[in-house]
Formats: sequence, structure tokens, C-alpha cells
Amino acid sequence: MAKVALLIGISEYQEPTLAPLPKAVEDVEAMRRVLKNPEMGGFDDVKTLTNAPRQEMAEAIEELYAKCQKDDLVLLYFSGHGVTVDNGEFYFSTRITRKDAGKLRTASAIAAKDVHGWMNSSKSKRRVVILDCCFSGAFAKGLIAKNIGTIDLQQQLGGEGTAILTASTSTQYAFASDELDLSIYTQYLVEGIEKGAADKDGDGFIAVDELHDYAKTKVQEASPAMTPEFYPFKDGYRIFLAKSPKDDPKLKYRKEVEQRAKLNQGKLSVFALELLESKRLEWQLSDNEARAILEEVLQPYREYERKRERYEQALIRAVNEERYPFNELIQKDLHDYQQYLGLRDEDIQAIKQLILAPKEAEYQRQQEEIERLLQEQQRAEYQRQETERLRQEEQRRRDAERLRQEQQNTKSTQGIQTRTFEFKTATITGVKSGFLGIGKSCEISRRRGSAEFFTEDLGNGVVLEMVSIPGGTFLMGSPESGKERRDSESPQHNVNVQPFFMGKFPVTQGQWQAVAALDKVNIDLDSDPSRFKGTNRPVERVSWDHAVEFCARLSKKTGKIYRLPSEAEWEYACRAGTTTPFYFGETITTELANYNGNYTYGSAPKGKYREQTTDVGEFPANPFGLFDMCGNVWEWCEDEWHGNYNNAPIDGSAWVNENNNQSRLLRGGSWDSYPRYCRSANRGGDGRDGRGNLVGFRVVVVRGRAS
Repeated sequence: MAKVALLIGISEYQEPTLAPLPKAVEDVEAMRRVLKNPEMGGFDDVKTLTNAPRQEMAEAIEELYAKCQKDDLVLLYFSGHGVTVDNGEFYFSTRITRKDAGKLRTASAIAAKDVHGWMNSSKSKRRVVILDCCFSGAFAKGLIAKNIGTIDLQQQLGGEGTAILTASTSTQYAFASDELDLSIYTQYLVEGIEKGAADKDGDGFIAVDELHDYAKTKVQEASPAMTPEFYPFKDGYRIFLAKSPKDDPKLKYRKEVEQRAKLNQGKLSVFALELLESKRLEWQLSDNEARAILEEVLQPYREYERKRERYEQALIRAVNEERYPFNELIQKDLHDYQQYLGLRDEDIQAIKQLILAPKEAEYQRQQEEIERLLQEQQRAEYQRQETERLRQEEQRRRDAERLRQEQQNTKSTQGIQTRTFEFKTATITGVKSGFLGIGKSCEISRRRGSAEFFTEDLGNGVVLEMVSIPGGTFLMGSPESGKERRDSESPQHNVNVQPFFMGKFPVTQGQWQAVAALDKVNIDLDSDPSRFKGTNRPVERVSWDHAVEFCARLSKKTGKIYRLPSEAEWEYACRAGTTTPFYFGETITTELANYNGNYTYGSAPKGKYREQTTDVGEFPANPFGLFDMCGNVWEWCEDEWHGNYNNAPIDGSAWVNENNNQSRLLRGGSWDSYPRYCRSANRGGDGRDGRGNLVGFRVVVVRGRAS
């Protein structure tokens, strides 16, 4: 029976995008000191490795697990850069780790799955891994607990199994602090062992779960945005790493200070200080010893307060130097700085209120004066505008009557048999705060609707559902006063759209595979191009030319003319008679659409960030019965990209100048988009050969036309 450890620290990197981590080597030395100490860790063999090349580092880890015996306790510790790739797999960086065009050269790092293999092939029944690096929570992914057989448990080693302690989750950075000698997580791991403070149950042993709980509590006192994680397999949470002194006056005094500091966020009242002084005398501690313990316990709270002061000073400078209200870039920088400091929203709310309230009041006064002047101008033109409004209403009535007649004529000649289907729609009616103003949620009204549709049989049980879209006139684009709108959405203009049919959903992977199997018309099609697999998920990673080829093959098979929607048809169908930023109201929530819920629009709260596509039809439809028009995947339109609507068609047709413009229109936003990009009026564009995993499409059929 032995206790062995391998401690690895990488502080120097050849790759310029990987910043030096000078504290990594100091982390290793501090861990070696407490683990090797017979009165603390009592490890028999502690090997350290600093700034090693990849081969030496891999061989050392493999040898650690290969040489251990069944009843050994084996510990692997790593301090350095952790790196994840697109599929979420975790890699240990080495001094030679490289990136090309932002992508990791995996041969220059050590994969977590290789370390998993070495661990699972070892004889050891007690294995502990401690990772102080970014994204370290991803290491536990894919690790399988093994059963080696029964052995006699030794009291000083505790339970059996595997325990993984990480400084962060699989998506978080691990922060450093200028005020500490070590990395934040390691600082409190060492403190928990060295001071005995991690021995929560006072049994004289420090189990890995006790050590992690102590370090996590201290880390979140200093950096609440950093979330250390603990992953026990089998009984790994009861593995004993170190000893602690029983009935030690210093330890008892430390726990007393920690308990009282935690009650009031590091602020000790006069009575608490008097009580602590009485305890000091009772436990016969010197004044210097007690003062040192107080400083150590209160240090993370003071560190957090120092960060709040830095944030406050930066906000004051921004108010004095930048134009208010802050533009989108400044707001993003402010948010990123808050994240970097690890400050919670509730902790900076009072700061923002104090500093920004006077500026906001001044801004509101200016806006009121502007509004007053505008109202005076509007009164002067009111009569002319009212006359024009009445004329337009009469014209719309006549247009609607004409279109109704055209629709009746079309229905009698188009030869398409339709059926009625019912669907659920939703409208956001407000945003409410939670109990005592904590937390927010959207108030949603739901109702049922119905629409006409027909189905196209693509073979092998695969069908394409096409929804009937009535014709009409609508106001395309967004008003200049619209929140987070862009200049490309101007000028607003009335567009007259003829009736048509549109896909109920974005084209799915099942529908794509069925049509891709048909005879080629112009270009080849990959039958399975998507990154996120699923028959009912939208197809993605298809270019504009691929979507056009899909329409050509489908048209040839069915005798109908299938094509991509014009941009005007798409916005008309998306709005479905609404004039708000989204077809479900003034804001958006991840209960109703798949987008990046880490960001908000208007007063709505944050939501879920799913980080991938979802099956079509999971969310309520718009009032026309179309699903996923907001989020999930961007959708190709037939039009070329134009920077604004000057000289745009007003008859609903595609805006194509035939000047070999290689950029095409995209609409609707995606699973990775900020909410503002999911607005009905938002416009995007990409090269016609673009094939990102954010982009799909849906098709339309013009009524009454056949090839």
C-alpha cells in the first residue's frame, strides 16, 4: 500500500495565443510541499514535472498508472492551459501545444481519452485527478468507472473508486488573482490541507469531497463566476488525501471565523469580533496567530470587494469618456469585463444605479425635448398625413378585394388539393419579476390556429408539408426607432405579395436525403452534409447553390415549380400579419425559439443556450402555421444581397440584378444567434457557396403554376 502522486505544471508556451502561466510552477511546488509532508499528505512518492515536452509528459502519466498496485492511492495533478475542441473533448496543453487558424493541433497536446485509457488499465482502486485549468470539467466526459474486485480497505486511505476535482466547468475559464501567490483553486486546496481547514467533520482525515467543498467555497467568495466541480465515481468521494490535527486550537478558531464571515459576506460585526477575541483567549492563541488566521479567511472576501471597486472605477471612467447611452460594442466590453472579474449581476446593480442614474436622467430629459420638437412638427403635418392614411386604407381595401378575387380564381385552377391542420401559437404578453424582485420570466398567452396545406410524397414514407400563405400587403423593414435594428432594414416600404405555399418547416435531413437521391439536374449533392445529426432536424451546411439544386430536383419529380422564397415573401410569411419585432411579440424567450439564450432582447430574462439545432416543430408556430421561423437555422432566400431597400421591388419578387453578385440573403437567425438576429426584419448575408452549420433553407411553391 502506497500513496503516489504526479504533479505537472506548464507555465511556458511556444504558441503565442497561449499566455504564460507563471503560477503553474509555483502551484506544483506548493502541492508537493503539503502532499509530501508526513503530518499532512504523507505521500510516499511525489514526482514533479514542469514545462515538459509532450512525449515526456505523456510517458510520465502512463508510467504513473502502469506501476501502481491495487491498494495504492494514485493522484494526478495538472496546472496549465486546458483546451477543448469543437466536439467538447478535453486536452492537456504541453509547452509545444500549437493552434493553426485557431484550431488545436491535437498531436501537440494530450487527449483526455488517452489519460482515461491509462487510468482504466491501472490496478489502482483509488485514483484522484485534480485539474486547475480552463474547461477542466470536460475531462470527466467519457470516463468509465471500473470494478477491480474486492480489497481490504485501509483506514488511512478511505473509500475506493475515482474522484475528479476541477477548477471550472466544461465551458468556463479558470481565473487567476494578482493578490494570491498561487492559482485561485490551488491556493485553497493547499490552504485546506496545510491549515487542516478542509476537515469538515473533524475526524482527523481530509477526504477529497471535503477538500473540494472547502476550495469551492473559498473560490466563490473571491470569484463567484468560477464554478469548481467534483465528479466522484463509485465511492471516490470518501478517499482520504491528508490528515488534519484533532482539537487544534488554530483549526477551531479558523472554523469559527469562517462560519461568522460567511454569514455576512466577510463583514464581522463588533459583537462577532468580541466573541472571536473571547475564543482566542479561551483557546490560548496569540494575538499574531489569530490576526493571521483572520487575514487568511477574510482575504477572498476582500479580493471580491477589490474587484467591485475596479469595476466601479472603470464604469466612472466610461461615463466620463464615452458617449451615453453606451453603444453595443461598449456594452459588450462592459459585460465581458464583468465576466472577467467574476462579478455577479446582483452585486453590481447598486453600482450601476448610482453611477448611471444621473446620466440616464439627463438622457431622458434630452429625449423628452427632442420628442416635444417632433410633436410640434407632427402637428403641422397631421392633416396631410391623415388624408394620405385614408387614401392608403382605401387603396389597401381595393387591393385586398382584388387579391381575394385572384385567390378564388387561383383556387379553382391550381389543381392542388389542400387539407386543414390545427396548430398552437404563442404571444408574449409581458415580463414579470420573481419573489422580492429576484428572477424574471415571460408571461405567455397560447391559442390555437388553423391553416390549409398539402403534402408532397418524397418516397419511403418521407413527406414535405406545404402551408398555404394568403396574399396581401405589408410594411417591410423596421422603423428607425426599432430596438437593435440595423440600417440595412431601411427604408420601410409597402410590398404587395401574391399567394403562395411555403414549407411548414425548414427542410429536414430526412427530406434532404430523399431528394438528394433523385437524378442530378446541375450539380452533385452530398446526402448527409449536416453536423448535428437527426432525421427531423433541419439540414445544415448546405450552400445556396445546393438549395437551388434541391429545388430543381424536386420540381422535376413533382411537376410543380419549387424554389427558394424571395426575401419579401420570407418576411411577409414570418410576420404573418404582426408588426412587432418578433411574430410572438415585443421580445423573445427560449421557451418559444432555439437561439443563444445567454443574451437577451428588451426586458426578457436570459434562457437556455442549447448549442445545437433541435428537431423542427418543437416550438409554437406563427399565426400562418409556419414553425421555426425564428432561430434553429438561418434560411437562404433567392435574392442577391443589397445594403438597403433603396429601389427594392414592391411586388414581392426576388431582387436579382444578374450582375454575378456572389452574396445571397439569409433570414431568421440560428441556434447560435443573439436574439436581435432572430427579429422578423433582420437581414443577413453570405457567399452563395457558404456552408456553415448555422444555415439551412425552406422552399415555396407558386400557386397555380406547373412546369
